[in-house]
Order: sequence, then structure tokens, then C-alpha cells
Amino acid sequence: MANQIAAGSELLAYMRDFSLREDEILRDLRRMTAELPGGEAMQVMAEEGQFLAFLVAATGVAEALEIGTFTGYSTLCMARALPHHGRLITCDITDRWSEIGADYWRRAGISERIEVRIGPATETLQKMLDDGFSGSFGLVFIDADKANYPRYYELALRLVRPGGLVVVDNTLFSGRVIDSLADDADTAGVRELNAMIRDDRRVDVSMLPMADGITLVRRR
Repeated sequence: MANQIAAGSELLAYMRDFSLREDEILRDLRRMTAELPGGEAMQVMAEEGQFLAFLVAATGVAEALEIGTFTGYSTLCMARALPHHGRLITCDITDRWSEIGADYWRRAGISERIEVRIGPATETLQKMLDDGFSGSFGLVFIDADKANYPRYYELALRLVRPGGLVVVDNTLFSGRVIDSLADDADTAGVRELNAMIRDDRRVDVSMLPMADGITLVRRR
């Protein structure tokens, strides 16, 4: 059996030529984000955004939740894949970056599907549970500060419906998860989450060696 293919620049270009369907609006947002301090490292790959949209469409999700907005590239991808009556709630600690994304959401004609909630995500998610959102979402995408990943995961499992998906980004964390010298809070958070999911019999799981590691969790 072959091991995972290492996708160098030429092979990645080939993949994009035959698979990626990034239109002008998405491309403009990605390029603009890459010019921000740390922007290129923080935004999702174009292929990952397309993959998220694929999951939303394939599973028939009408209500989606995103933890970590940044400039809203993944927000735009997922919101476009929702039905016309669908809704995506996206959470971030500040509106500094989501206000940038809002211009592109309007250009795409889907801003009415997107609701931005600002504040510490654990508080935002707990308030949603208190307000009766338990089991409301077909898909939850987690891509925020890594130290709080275990808390986000537990709250997300309560917010996603049975049979729904929790998609977690950066679960390989640039290889830091296997670096014995990496003991920072973010790496520790990702390691703890990965162990939690591995041992969690409430869910089905598949960790994909794509982008920076994407873990798919299906609530049983």
C-alpha cells in the first residue's frame, strides 16, 4: 500500500487545475487575506473551503455553525452551499476581520444567510445552548484558538444534531503534535482534543492528512 502522497507545488497546481472551482470573489478574498499580517497562514486552503462546501451540500445541511471567522473565506464557501432558506452562524472574538469578509459575502449575494456573533466563543456557544440551540446544526466547523479546542468540541457536540458533522481544522498542527519539545498551550490543546476524539464512543471519526490535518466527527 502506498503512503500519503507529498503534494509539491507542481502536483498541487495539477490538482487545482482539475478540481478547484474558486471563482473571482473567493479568489479576491483569498488574495486580500494573504496580504494581511499572518493572513496566509491563518486562512484555510482554497481546497479546504471547497471541501467544506462539498460537505454542506452533500449532507443537505440547512443550519451550520462556524467557530472562528477570520476574514470569512470558509464562511463564504459554506454559506454558498446552503439552501436559500439556510443559515450559518459564525463566531469570532472580534469583528475586525469579519467586517472585511462581509463585503465579499454581499458581492456573492449570500450575506442574508450569515449571522456573525462576536465574543469569547465558549460564552457564545453556551448562550446558544441556553437559548435552546441544542441539536440544531447539521455541521459545525471549528477553526479558532487551539488552546480551547477541547471546550469547543464538547460544546459543538451538544449543538450538532445526531448524525451531524463536527469538522475540526489544524488537528496535525504543522507536525507539532508529535514534537516532544512543543509544550505551548495551543499544541497541548490540539493534542488533548485528538485524544478525546480517539476515545469518544459517542462519535465516528476520520482524521484526514489534508491541509494542516482535518478531522471529521459524526455524532452517533
